[in-house]
Amino acid sequence: MLLALRSRPQSVGALARRFPVSRPAVSRHLRVLEQAGLVTAEHQGTRSLYTVRVAGFTTVRAFMDQFWDTALERLQQLAKQ
Repeated sequence: MLLALRSRPQSVGALARRFPVSRPAVSRHLRVLEQAGLVTAEHQGTRSLYTVRVAGFTTVRAFMDQFWDTALERLQQLAKQ
């Protein structure tokens, strides 16, 4: 879903047509992504358009970088051996 939203804002219905899951399942998934700060919703009447919140990935990137740092440290230790 994040890849689908990366190109442009989309409604729940538009996303549900792209995936083999129900609209309620897409809504639940988007709600989780919104709570995590990875997407935002812009309400337009009876529908909401969801878009990726790039700033939300700063925390994700910092978390993932911890693993990269650990991997580099292990590689350095192996190289010293």
